[in-house]
Amino acid sequence: MRNVMQPVPLAVVMATMLAMTAAGATKPAALTAAQAAFFESKIRPVLTQHCFECHSAQSAKVKGGLRLDSREGIRAGGETGPGVVPGSPQQSLVLRAIRHEGKLEMPPKLRLPASVAADFEQWIAMGAPDPRDAAGSAGYKRMTPEEARSFWAFQPVGKPAVPRVKRTAWPRTDIDRFILEALEGRNLVPVADADRPTLLRRLSFDLTGLPPTPSELDAFAVDGAGNALERVVDRLLASPQFGERWGRHWLDIARFAESNGNADNVPFPHAWRYRDYVIASYNADTPYDRFLREQIAGDLLPAADSRQRDTQITATGFLALTSKPRAQNNPDFQMDLIADQVDATTRGILGLSVMCARCHDHKFDAITQKEYYALAGFFESSTMLAGPGRPNANNAKAAGAVGGLHALSDGSPCMGVKDGKSTDTALCIRGESQKRGERVPRGTLAVVHTMPAPKLGGAGSGRAELGAWLTDARNPLTARVAVNRIWLHLFGRGLVSSADNFGALGDRPSHPALLDHLAAAFVREGWSTKKLIRAIVLSRVYQLSSAPSAPAYATDPDNTLLWRMSPRRLEGEPLRDAILLVSGQLDLAPPGRSLASAGGNPKRPTITSADANVRSVYLGILRGAPLPELLGLFDMANPNIVVAQREVTTVPAQSLFLMNSPWLVKQAEAFAARVLTGPPENDAARVDRVFRMALSREPQPAERAAALAHLKQSLEIHKVPPAKAWAGLCQSLFASAEFRYLQ
Repeated sequence: MRNVMQPVPLAVVMATMLAMTAAGATKPAALTAAQAAFFESKIRPVLTQHCFECHSAQSAKVKGGLRLDSREGIRAGGETGPGVVPGSPQQSLVLRAIRHEGKLEMPPKLRLPASVAADFEQWIAMGAPDPRDAAGSAGYKRMTPEEARSFWAFQPVGKPAVPRVKRTAWPRTDIDRFILEALEGRNLVPVADADRPTLLRRLSFDLTGLPPTPSELDAFAVDGAGNALERVVDRLLASPQFGERWGRHWLDIARFAESNGNADNVPFPHAWRYRDYVIASYNADTPYDRFLREQIAGDLLPAADSRQRDTQITATGFLALTSKPRAQNNPDFQMDLIADQVDATTRGILGLSVMCARCHDHKFDAITQKEYYALAGFFESSTMLAGPGRPNANNAKAAGAVGGLHALSDGSPCMGVKDGKSTDTALCIRGESQKRGERVPRGTLAVVHTMPAPKLGGAGSGRAELGAWLTDARNPLTARVAVNRIWLHLFGRGLVSSADNFGALGDRPSHPALLDHLAAAFVREGWSTKKLIRAIVLSRVYQLSSAPSAPAYATDPDNTLLWRMSPRRLEGEPLRDAILLVSGQLDLAPPGRSLASAGGNPKRPTITSADANVRSVYLGILRGAPLPELLGLFDMANPNIVVAQREVTTVPAQSLFLMNSPWLVKQAEAFAARVLTGPPENDAARVDRVFRMALSREPQPAERAAALAHLKQSLEIHKVPPAKAWAGLCQSLFASAEFRYLQ
């Protein structure tokens, strides 16, 4: 189900404008890092390239009285009305002008690609977040090179001493000592530990994305061995479902989808090979530095045999998964592709919004436009092999699938990149490909001053050297960004809460010494993701209950200091998978293929097998097509951009889905049938079993009594068949807040 955007009433628009005037409107509202990045990467470049000549303070004459070079200017509009009405694309004249609707044309005589209009529509719908101030500049002072050298994120990863704490009996690991030091500094006391069922449910979902079975709950409850928890953790880490859970986290970073999107939405029938590569890499605990190098330059790395070569080539799909604009009549086509590759590489690995320097020096970080084009040279010297889904010359040209596909040793299928002609990229003045400046030698970022820039030879793209530079142990960002995201997925928030922005706009770490302690250990332990996860989940702070504490809440209401485990809502994938597992319908066998299809019309793609009972990570995800309903409602990542941390929304449509979805009713019926066909038992025992299967715990006496009363009323008064009565109880548990939250 998708919300239909309704026009914003005039009174609301006027009230908003009056509020802006009363406040002076000199400072933008607080933006998330993702919102600022979207504006800088998708909106500002278009305004700079196509609009500022006629609609900025530098214009010889501001046409129509419309200023687009500031937040207030674009909202106030000009002679014809407001340029942008936050939340209402239909009311926004700038969007209508970009679409050349009626007599509005911007820019004149040149209709921008549909993808640009789509970006502006998405930006306006999200509230038109805009970091600029009234003068047309950013509301933040740009970091100077000197300031950058002392900025925390660009310092070498330290090896802080493990702190000494007062409550020496509480910590179980060094992680606990760093956490407890901060708590004691504020006179706070952590809450009690979680009980065993709660902890096992938390561990099972965090490590595999699935709830524990009743037999697993029973075994853990009676295991009195001192290493019982360690054996549970090791079992979960060794499960093939681990890679499916943690691979999905990386697929959010890799903006994974199985179609091109934009005007020519051809399918990518071979993208699934990259998806399966990611899952297999997490299951094999491929060292993170190796994992990154394979994705940046796997085609250039030595391989022991054809199988390893195939794996490394498949890994370069990371650089080919971009949503490509139409190539026809688009002089910026190649540079748009490169911009996405620069963004995926730098934001995805370094946590920096380098793409914001495409049109000008970065507005916040000490990253120059020249440095952006120095990085662009690595990718301009490479050829993208995207492989359109239909062997049609026009589609191939439109989708930019130059070069077709990589050939694997078995003759099949994969997307990726290969080296092209070695070149240095000419700087695009104001980001315009037809206005070129000097050629910029390939290189990296001066702000990463803790290590030398890579030395490049004359031949080749230099991607192998770039990969080595990104994963050098002296790089101050790569390990910090990685461990912060791992912490995020286990606690709901990173030690740096802006997980994809470690620059000036990003948040400062809540526990900087702990962040460095973990990053140093990550590198020292061979970049092992599983070892780091194991160390974190065996800490006492991870094992705390989510019980409230009035004194702690008064001092630290956001739980920044981690005096308890914050309750976390499940993402769409584990929520859907848990429903299927509990209902007995989940097929754990990987399909080994794509479940996506363009449905015969690439401009109106559909998803085949959207209701297949496989794990959600294997469902087809097509750009421009509705997501599988549950995943879309529960905030699945936008596959067009790098997403380090998903949004968590609470909207009425979620509850309506859980109450009315035919799919969920079907799963509740299967759950009920599973209970009724189980071993002979009375209704009270069956209620207990339903609770254990769905919520991983026994019902409270009042809950058991209420469930039995509901069943009796359904069966005896309303004469509902037993299967339907039990299905109603099962659906109520699926729809409960407890089912979709981790405590």
